[in-house]
Amino acid sequence: MDISSVLQGGYQHPLSRSWQAQRSLTKSMLMYPIFITDDPDACVEIPSLPGQCRWGVNRLEGFLGPLVKKGLKSVILFGPVISAVRKLRTLFPTLYIACDVCLCEYTSHGHCGVFRADGSIDTEPSAARIAEVALAYAQAGAHCVAPSDMMDGRIKAIKRALIDGGFGNQCTLMSYSAKFASALYGPFRDAAGSAPSFGDRKMLSVATHGEGLARRAIRGAISSCETSPAILDVIQDAKELAPDHPLACYQVSGEYAMVVAGARAGVYDLRTMAFETVESMIRAGCTLILTYFTPAFLDWLDE
Repeated sequence: MDISSVLQGGYQHPLSRSWQAQRSLTKSMLMYPIFITDDPDACVEIPSLPGQCRWGVNRLEGFLGPLVKKGLKSVILFGPVISAVRKLRTLFPTLYIACDVCLCEYTSHGHCGVFRADGSIDTEPSAARIAEVALAYAQAGAHCVAPSDMMDGRIKAIKRALIDGGFGNQCTLMSYSAKFASALYGPFRDAAGSAPSFGDRKMLSVATHGEGLARRAIRGAISSCETSPAILDVIQDAKELAPDHPLACYQVSGEYAMVVAGARAGVYDLRTMAFETVESMIRAGCTLILTYFTPAFLDWLDE
């Protein structure tokens, strides 16, 4: 055996294995998705998203307080979030608060924008309305707005609204720049009540085989947030296209639910598989992970 091919001597010990990683998962890399509901005293379990609930604003202190003490650094809110933002800014002054920006949760049809008379999406007024929502979140105290609607032109519209509103240097814009049309969004749509009442939203997302289109989308909206577990190649592309930008990946609801289901069926250990999935994203280039495993990781990373 050639000397240069002997690798195992460099990672035979747990500590030396850790030295081989270019970066390791830390608590500051975790952002916890939280669903807010209209009932201020609610705590409603989400059957398709095991271990997760919809929370009323009056329940947030009791729920998040212990997590903040364990090292929770950031959250992303979905649903009627303005009152939740104000509450969290008061309760946890150091907590970083991001808000999802989309219209599908608030429209009767469950789509992300405004329709023309012929039934097609009218992107210009849709982007304008999304920008208004993003500005309202910034005014409420959000540190970050994260548009997930995928409308053409919404990044420019939001940036303009934030600048004109005096929040250009106070609120981060985290773009979902490469969001794939995935079958793994189902539990999220149950949680957010955002499933379309007709048709689908695939025309707003990148086709699962569309790597070139994804690269174009990333160039157009560099502050990237990748969504979908089966696109590690595109995450790596994003890191190459924007090496000096933070890169986020959303471990989507369907992947989380699959990992939990497999562990419950005895296929593998939950902790082991959770780390494997998230560390693959970090290996591909991510610096921020949006995951429902965040509360568990806060414990696991202390062990």
